Amino acid sequence: MISVVLVEPEVPGNVGAVARVMANFDFNRLILVKPNCNFLSDEARNRAKWANRILKSARVVKDFRQLREEFDYIIGTTGRLGSDYNISRTPLSPELLGQKIRSLPKSKKVAVVFGREGNGLTNDEIEACDFISSISTSKKYHSLNLSQAVGVFLYEISRWLGTDTITEGFIPADRNDRDQLIKMFNSALDTLVFPTPQKKETQRIVWRRVLEKAILTKRESRALMGFFSQLARQRKGPHR
Repeated sequence: MISVVLVEPEVPGNVGAVARVMANFDFNRLILVKPNCNFLSDEARNRAKWANRILKSARVVKDFRQLREEFDYIIGTTGRLGSDYNISRTPLSPELLGQKIRSLPKSKKVAVVFGREGNGLTNDEIEACDFISSISTSKKYHSLNLSQAVGVFLYEISRWLGTDTITEGFIPADRNDRDQLIKMFNSALDTLVFPTPQKKETQRIVWRRVLEKAILTKRESRALMGFFSQLARQRKGPHR
């Protein structure tokens, strides 16, 4: 189940246009985080056209952190790309994102998050996402209108959904599995010596992103947990 999340939208017409493009691709779940506009105004409803039902059923939440409690995967979108030195903003393309979502059972709850019209998602919000995705646009003018960006992502996601049976029979790791695995990795990381605290933090962020992007099966996650458990036992000395 996929939800479109808009963080603090400011222009009611943009919210209406997002509802319209959601209907174009058969997506119905819209969540607004602290909206700064009347998303049920005439402007919004006029832009939504025949998708007013999506506006009327849109859910409002007060805190971005609520998403972590509700969704199995949170995917941030951004037009501001990172580099090797800004790991949190290292993105997947919309096409790769669609492929990854296709590998998940339909029962998994996925949030595709879009930031503010003016400045997108904050670094803290990006950090709270499991991974991010970005649309390749012109370097001269890279900014897309909110509804245009939503349309590109939903097109790619819908293009990849509903036709794959290869992954049937494979149970994906849930959030509890992934959180436990990351906790075990961080415990192993704490036993290593790094030149600076910053380098250790970089390792923590990199490996969390790698593990989340992999979209592990439950069997794979348990195998990795076994690996880290074995490392912990060996650090304590020979088994007796």
